[in-house]
Amino acid sequence: MASVMARTRARWRVAVVDDHGPSRVDVRAAVMGAGGEVIGEATRCADALSLVNETRPDVAIFAAGLPDGDGVAAAAAVTSATRCPVVLFTSHTRDDLVARAKAGGVMAYLLKPLRPPELAPTLDLAVARFAETRRLRQTLEERKVIERAKGRIMDRLDLTEDEAFRRLRRAAMDSRRPMVDVARALLVSESVPGDLPRI
Repeated sequence: MASVMARTRARWRVAVVDDHGPSRVDVRAAVMGAGGEVIGEATRCADALSLVNETRPDVAIFAAGLPDGDGVAAAAAVTSATRCPVVLFTSHTRDDLVARAKAGGVMAYLLKPLRPPELAPTLDLAVARFAETRRLRQTLEERKVIERAKGRIMDRLDLTEDEAFRRLRRAAMDSRRPMVDVARALLVSESVPGDLPRI
């Protein structure tokens, strides 16, 4: 049973935001041809965020020009508000459009008219880049938490940076918890716990 489910799982679940009917038909056919599934479509910027929130796709494809606004701005809003990579779909290659797409967090770019063989590598790249960006962002946030906790230990216990780090690391090892979890717990407490081990 599990192997049947694995075979029927779509390569990607895709949301499409494009007001041009023939383009949507082409995208749908290319996604399905590459083993994916289009799980929702919208034609306006105003509906883009709710579409992505409701369908929770693996990736979204946005046209640059939409009847009620700028598809690049809508893509940027979706990228910052959700955990979904966005691919821009447009016939324009102007430098300013590419720069705005990049600044807005767009992960990849597809040119109209769609060439189906280009779709799969573009979507794979967008999903992979988005996941890597999220991992890097999470790592950076965790480092900030650890640095703040280390600073609190240094201030409260009058330790050097290395000594504070060793104490935090030892507490994580002794509790068998990730260092970032120990650091977060320390930061929400009013004071540095007295049971942080001495090294």
